[in-house]
Parts: sequence; C-alpha cells; structure tokens
Amino acid sequence: MAITMCCVLLLVPLVAVLVAADQLRVDYYSETCPNVEAIVREEMERIITAAPSLAGPLLRLHFHDCFVRGCDASVLLSSAGGNTAERDAKPNKSLRGFGSVERVKARLETACPGTVSCADVLALMARDAVVLARGPSWPVTLGRRDGRASSAGEAAASLPPADGDIPTLARVFASNGLDLKDLAVLSGAHTLGTAHCPSYAGRLYNFTGKGDADPSLDGEYAGKLRTRCRSLTDDAGMPG
Repeated sequence: MAITMCCVLLLVPLVAVLVAADQLRVDYYSETCPNVEAIVREEMERIITAAPSLAGPLLRLHFHDCFVRGCDASVLLSSAGGNTAERDAKPNKSLRGFGSVERVKARLETACPGTVSCADVLALMARDAVVLARGPSWPVTLGRRDGRASSAGEAAASLPPADGDIPTLARVFASNGLDLKDLAVLSGAHTLGTAHCPSYAGRLYNFTGKGDADPSLDGEYAGKLRTRCRSLTDDAGMPG
C-alpha cells in the first residue's frame, strides 16, 4: 500500500525529486486541497489521543526521511524486487507510525484525490505530533514531491550515528546544510518519546570493551537506567 499510495504523485523525473526551498510555500494547496492542514490535524488528534506514545516516533519518522535524499517520503517505501528499502535499514528497524501515515493519507485521498504528497503528509504530521505533545508549533511550507528510490545502504550511510560524538554529528549535519544550532534543536527532540537500550547499553555495561561502565555517568542515574536496560542485548524502551 505504501508504494502504490505514496508514489502515485511523482510527476517529475527522479533527478528532480528534491524541491528547492524557494518553491515550497505554506499555501501550496490553497486551491487544490484548502483543508489539508485541518484534515491532518483532526486525524492526528485521534491518533495521539488513542496512542500518545506515537508522538515521538512520528517526529522521528520525518527526520529519518529527510536525512536521506531529502524530504521525499522514500522512508515509506517497501523493499521489493531484490532492493532493500530505507525502512529496512538497521537504523530504521525501530521506526514506528507507518500505519498512522497511511491512515492520514487515505483520509486526504478521499478529500483531495491525487493531490497531497506523502512527503508533505509526513511534514504536517511531525509538526502536529509535537504540538499535541505540548511542544511548539511552526508554519509548514508545502509542495514536496515523493520519490521512488529507496536504499537501505544509503540510509545506513546517511543517518547520524546513534553513538556519534559532537564533531562527527556536526560533520554529518553540515553535509545536509545544517549547523550546530540545528544539531542542538534536533537533539533536543529526543526529549519526546523513548530511547532504546542498544543506543546506550554500551555505556552501562561495556564502555571500553572490558565489561565496564562509562565513568562520566552519574551513578544514581546509571543505576536507574540499568533497571530498564538489564543487559547489552536488552531492547526495552526508556522514556525520553
């Protein structure tokens, strides 16, 4: 369903899949789907009311999409024909919210058939997820086009490493036209949602490869983390 619904809107060659910032605008659908934001917001209110824990994952889904080939919804595409898609890359194995995206897109297809791109749906859903989690709001410019290419290898090579230090993350962000302020803001987004054990278990149980803990961790805090993440292979979620 993801491949069919989210690629039907591709009206340009693959090389033009990224839309220049000056082509995006808040009122992009003012004539073709004027109620797009209201429809997305209504569905998001229902989704987050039923599953509050989805706010973080929906924001993360948008981020992981944009960091690979730009915001083109390629993270939604399924692996097929011998190609392993982005959503099946190791960093994306824990992504959630695909069903919610399909739900919102289906509602928009009923109201405005073949009009709103999946990439724009992801952007609007991410904004509304933050707002519904009592975070800030921002105007979302629209007009993104959906892509057909999706590569797990490209995702693994492009996404910021979970254990990356500041210089590494700064370099990865810079390659996407983002600066240290962007890094700080997007890192702060981790306060929404959960962190999974593989992201930090090494600091608790095997920091230098000798079965030790990171000495820079506060002892009391490390103890609390161990109650939620009991081993290197545990994959429990820890509130952000």
